[in-house]
Amino acid sequence: MVSEPALRILGLSGSLRAASFNTALLRTAIAAAPPNLSFEGFDMSQLPYYNTDVDHAGPPPEVIQWRELVRGVDGILIATPEYNHSITGVLKNALDWASRHPRGIAFAGLAGKPVGITGAGGGAGTARAQLHLRQVLAETRSLVMVHPTLMVPLARQKFDESGKLIDETIASQVVDFMVAFAAWVKRIKATA
Repeated sequence: MVSEPALRILGLSGSLRAASFNTALLRTAIAAAPPNLSFEGFDMSQLPYYNTDVDHAGPPPEVIQWRELVRGVDGILIATPEYNHSITGVLKNALDWASRHPRGIAFAGLAGKPVGITGAGGGAGTARAQLHLRQVLAETRSLVMVHPTLMVPLARQKFDESGKLIDETIASQVVDFMVAFAAWVKRIKATA
């Protein structure tokens, strides 16, 4: 029997905070992922603010590396916090760089890319941020998984001091989400 090659997934936490619940959620999701997924990461803090002039003059090396990574993966998994009812600036900036091409072609790296969205936060569990992220990704022509959703409300109560998820109900939801996400990426890749 010939085994299928692993699907390459870019895992992104929209938070730069060292003890981020979203980074902890991303780690939990990666650990719960089916074995046919292989994960890579990227430090979005190294990207400069998006500037069309800079892009047209020749993007910096870290932007080139970022764009190549986004183009090369089979899917993207994002854990987004909610800041002021929206996504973080660092995540939006990274998506802006990924969706543009120095020759002015929009949607370059994100068009047709399967994406899964998660988030850990306060009482609403990043519902508003996830809605805004879906709007951004609709414009980039990304293919966002609709169901199941994964929002972790009251994150301070769901993770311990070391960032380990301690809520069994959420842990079960993470497993279900990752199984669905793997199937989503595989389905989109098969039709590409």
